[in-house]
Amino acid sequence: MVKHKIYTMSFASVYPLYIKKVERKGRTKSEVDEIIHWLTGYNQQQLEALIEKQTNFETFFSEAPQLNPSRTLIKGVICGIRVEEIEEPTMREIRYLDKLIDELAKGKSMEKILRQ
Repeated sequence: MVKHKIYTMSFASVYPLYIKKVERKGRTKSEVDEIIHWLTGYNQQQLEALIEKQTNFETFFSEAPQLNPSRTLIKGVICGIRVEEIEEPTMREIRYLDKLIDELAKGKSMEKILRQ
């Protein structure tokens, strides 16, 4: 089975796009980082090291210190697909992150984004 292209893409190549997307809407890099910390369990130092190493998405999620159990509360459509219906685990994790970044860009409060 051929892996999706995004699995081999470096997280560092997409990370600035997340930041650019939310900053256009008046949100901040620190909010993006907070979402990533919440979702994956990485701290800021670990996140910066992964970006520096050009870690790919598959490794980024497979080696995450602690995927947040509340991430399963993330529902909705991203790229025309309902995230809760994605069967492949790595793709679902990637789309969870995409969905949270979209919610941030759309102006949702951090409490709602982080499912608190």
